[in-house]
Amino acid sequence: MPRNITGHFYSLMEDQTLLPHLFRTEYRNIVSVLCYLFGIQHIEIAEDLVSDTFLSATELWSLQGVPDNPRAWLYAVAKNKTKNYLKRNSLFENRLSKEITYSADKSEEMEIDLSEKNIADSQLAMIFTICNPCNAPEAQIALALNLLCGFGGQEIADAFLTNKEVIYKRINRAKEKLKEANIKIEQPTVAEINDRLETVLKTLYLLFSEGYYSTSQDTPLRKDLCSEAMRLTILLIENKATNKPAANALLALMCFHASRFEARTNEKGEAILYEDQDQTLWNKELIETGKAYLNRASTGDELTKYHLEAGIAYWHTQKEDTAEKWENILSLYNSLLILEYSPIAALNRTFALSKAHGKKVAILEAEKLKLTDNPFYFSLLGNLYSELDNEKAIQHFETALRLTNSAGDKLTLTKNIQRLKEAKAVNNKPA
Repeated sequence: MPRNITGHFYSLMEDQTLLPHLFRTEYRNIVSVLCYLFGIQHIEIAEDLVSDTFLSATELWSLQGVPDNPRAWLYAVAKNKTKNYLKRNSLFENRLSKEITYSADKSEEMEIDLSEKNIADSQLAMIFTICNPCNAPEAQIALALNLLCGFGGQEIADAFLTNKEVIYKRINRAKEKLKEANIKIEQPTVAEINDRLETVLKTLYLLFSEGYYSTSQDTPLRKDLCSEAMRLTILLIENKATNKPAANALLALMCFHASRFEARTNEKGEAILYEDQDQTLWNKELIETGKAYLNRASTGDELTKYHLEAGIAYWHTQKEDTAEKWENILSLYNSLLILEYSPIAALNRTFALSKAHGKKVAILEAEKLKLTDNPFYFSLLGNLYSELDNEKAIQHFETALRLTNSAGDKLTLTKNIQRLKEAKAVNNKPA
């Protein structure tokens, strides 16, 4: 149904799913605007006002039905609740009101600006506030998911494979650190962009990776995490001051990875190896969009890890299994490891090495890494040893099976082990 359809045409099922959807998309918008207005010291007041707005929606919509324009209704109620709070609360009257700059004449009632432009400006300011180095990366991601993406504590806990109490403590500690440092929520200056854009990009990169490479294959949040990371990166690109080559490279990387999302797992949640993916499920529009952003990222002389990883991801959208493709991917991995070494990047490089120079060479390089607590390390070795030494391949797959927490990966590994054992039984069968 069209999104602007009037409220009385919503079915019961649509009513049940509409409010959670609006909570996800509009909670973050209103919270960002109010935080931008109130400042970091009063972040909980902003959250309480928005939560109260959605509580009113839950109560009234169940009795009166969904309004014709739910989004406008939420904005109007949030504005009224905020104005009423400011009028009756002495803290704001005596202290905070002096800190807030009003756009309207002082004789007029203060206007809560929920325009698209102010929402975008507020979210951009919040991105740079949340990604302050006073907090650890995992705290930045949790706070970003909560304030910028509208995720609840349980949802974030599911994404991080922990419990919500841990997440609540992490979020609260992150807020307190921002308050203690008296971080202002404001549009970043040129100097702040130069100093902190790298931290912002890293947080968005980790947010996307948490969705795309999460060890939990069972949660529907994974696509949402990727989508939110992409949305926030687009906010950077749409702002002239933060539209930097590295930001474009990061978005290109996200587009290329997201383009193959539907082909990565089957309906049972089992991981599908790259060479077995159904190319018809790849999103061609996202691939073309990624190419456009990668071209924009090529301006200037800056070369970041995002440029190199985007290049690697681009070549993975080229299905043809050519020597040129794998040599290019291998070369990009070599450059990436020189620029910023990562054990996971080194592990991924060995797969490209196997495609370019054979499994035996790749096995020698892979075993040097000794990532003995990583299930992907043993899974890769299992695939590399397959057909060369099936007994060793089975051993590595079984080790990966013990280490992984993903139900989807467990299914895939079990299937690989069974396949190799069946092949072994056939080979040992008397003629």
